[in-house]
Order: sequence, then structure tokens, then C-alpha cells
Amino acid sequence: MSVKLVLVAACALIDADGRVLIAQRPKGKAMAGLWEFPGGKVEAGERPEQSLIRELREELGIVVKEECLAPLTFASHPYPDFHLLMPLYVCRRWEGIVMAREQQRLKWVRPNELRNYPMPPADEPLIPHLATLL
Repeated sequence: MSVKLVLVAACALIDADGRVLIAQRPKGKAMAGLWEFPGGKVEAGERPEQSLIRELREELGIVVKEECLAPLTFASHPYPDFHLLMPLYVCRRWEGIVMAREQQRLKWVRPNELRNYPMPPADEPLIPHLATLL
């Protein structure tokens, strides 16, 4: 039985105070109400870095340069109807002001507080890597 592989790139934006940005999935989306790292599906013909640059511009209104994206770790998680592969990048430098452009709630959170926010199962294993980094 073959399983559909879905590639999603995620980014831990880190501010000057060492806090990480998380976004709450809006109503109407799968897993609505859960918190996640910004990012999205890698489209055909895109590299994960290109996808993140596009998604961060669309979702948050910021401009990120590829050299400011540093790969940290990845998640590999089976869901009932697909398998998710999600590289997590860290970014500390961007242009513009972070704003919710898709009706999602945003929150800057200290790494040791991330577990207080319910996340999709694929995001949870990423938390210790961020806590170690920060």
C-alpha cells in the first residue's frame, strides 16, 4: 500500500528576546484551533526555502532572504491519509512587521512555554530542538 507523502516547510521565527512565533490554525482549516510554526505546503517545482519565503510573505507580510533560513531539524509523522515530512528552519532576520494576514492568531512565546499550546502531533517533537537551541 503506497502512502501519499506531503512536504511542508515550517519556520521558527525568533525575535530579539529569544521568543518564537506560533500561529493558531483558523476555523475552517484542518486541525483548527491548534498552534503551529508558520509555513506551508511545498508546491511542485519549489524548494522548501522558496516555499517558506512565499508563505511567510503571504501569511505574515514579511520578507525573508534565503540566507537567513537555517535548517534545524525535521518531523516525519504518519497521519491517517498521508505521511508528513516537515523540515523546520530557524530565522532571526526579516524585513517588515509580522502581521496576521490570514485571520490567524499569532503569539510570541518563550521556548519553555511552547508545550502550553496544543499543537498538531507532527509539531510537538520539534519543541525540544528549539528549547535546546534557545
